[in-house]
Amino acid sequence: MVDEEIRFVPYEVAQKIVGAVMEEEHIEEADRRILTVYDINGHELCWFDHDEVMAEVEPKTKEAAVEHIMRHIPDWAAEQVRASLGKVD
Repeated sequence: MVDEEIRFVPYEVAQKIVGAVMEEEHIEEADRRILTVYDINGHELCWFDHDEVMAEVEPKTKEAAVEHIMRHIPDWAAEQVRASLGKVD
């Protein structure tokens, strides 16, 4: 298997396509929290492990976590919403 470098959408694009970041329970694992990213149409784009994100940010706030996530939206997760909006780059 070939390891591919993960590409992220530019922050400015993330600002145009992300509608919300919601803290939720993991569907399959009890006592695990995730941060689910929804597009401006309310469709799920991707999710991040809550504890991993919080370990990387300072201060330990939801605002800092959202800011971190906005800079780490994978390009693959944004493809469909970008196509529906037209060119947003």
